Amino acid sequence: MLDLTADPADLLATIVDIESVSGNERQLADAVEAALRGCPHLDVLRDGDAVVARTHLGRPSRVAIAGHLDTVPVKNNLPSRRESGRIYGRGACDMKGGVAVALGLAASLTEPRHDITWIFYDHEEVAGDLNGLGRLARTRPELLEADFAVLMEPTSARVEGGCQGTSRFEITTTGTTAHSGRAWLGHNAIHDAAPILQRLAAYEPRTVVVDGLEYREGLNATWISGGVALNTIPDRCVVTVNFRFAPDRDEADARAHVAEVFAGYDLHYTDFSPAARPGLHLPAAQEFLAAVGGEPGPKYGWTDVARFAALGVPAVNYGPADAGLAHTDNEFCPIDELYTCRDALAAWLASRPREAQLAVPELVDERSLSG
Repeated sequence: MLDLTADPADLLATIVDIESVSGNERQLADAVEAALRGCPHLDVLRDGDAVVARTHLGRPSRVAIAGHLDTVPVKNNLPSRRESGRIYGRGACDMKGGVAVALGLAASLTEPRHDITWIFYDHEEVAGDLNGLGRLARTRPELLEADFAVLMEPTSARVEGGCQGTSRFEITTTGTTAHSGRAWLGHNAIHDAAPILQRLAAYEPRTVVVDGLEYREGLNATWISGGVALNTIPDRCVVTVNFRFAPDRDEADARAHVAEVFAGYDLHYTDFSPAARPGLHLPAAQEFLAAVGGEPGPKYGWTDVARFAALGVPAVNYGPADAGLAHTDNEFCPIDELYTCRDALAAWLASRPREAQLAVPELVDERSLSG
């Protein structure tokens, strides 16, 4: 069982210790559902291994706060450990720190000034067509309706706007097999991949400012496969390319750009996810920025803010831990950032900032004890 009234660091350690590699989220989803059903102010729904909890207080606005439950595979980094003011363990950074903050607030904020939809979903770390938030968007879009959304991705407790788009495509070269001792009788498909790699090596990615934030693009080979046997000239080679593009490009522009870079080649797309513009000029985002403070930055990589944006819901990334540690063997979440995010979100969501302080009077003592 999860104790949602526990210190955020203790709650995070408990959540980390419930292994939830993508496809194996059920135990954690069960624990989250059971804990939230113990909160009388929340209406709780379950969809697969996604858990949605909502207030229905008749507020004039609704916000959504979301986080994914799954992690990449474990690599000798469970159970969790606490050391030097940090919680270490698989998922501590990406993104169980954010989930712990959200769960604690879902339980404690019984009278927020916005109605709130809390979303804890599955299958974020795998193919996009399996994504639990995407499933909700397709089958239960009414559950994602909101005036503003916060995705609790790791951002080192600062607001990161929008996200890059991402596409993956394959370029295949073909040849003729032959014994490598008689190579002149065949045609080497792997050698024909050299011009593709040369174009990638020579490519100069853009840096572009979108809505005041600077985004960097990237076009890179991320996988190459080919070969029949160690003594055989290969008749096929496949180069997989990943394009990370800035949010000023839509799908048509992104596809047109890579088609120009690889003119003369057929591109087979295996994945495409659109970017999301920051939208920090919008009133809801401005209010959130004013409440949490700090200087906003861009989100490098793709996140589910793009799914909210596609539904017309402005969204930002905001959560504890450094995204640069995500998926690493030694990932961790700083305990002080758990408190920073909890304080900021509580102040933003409470009826008045003073109420947020009264709801968690022990915060100063917890910080001093966390060391």
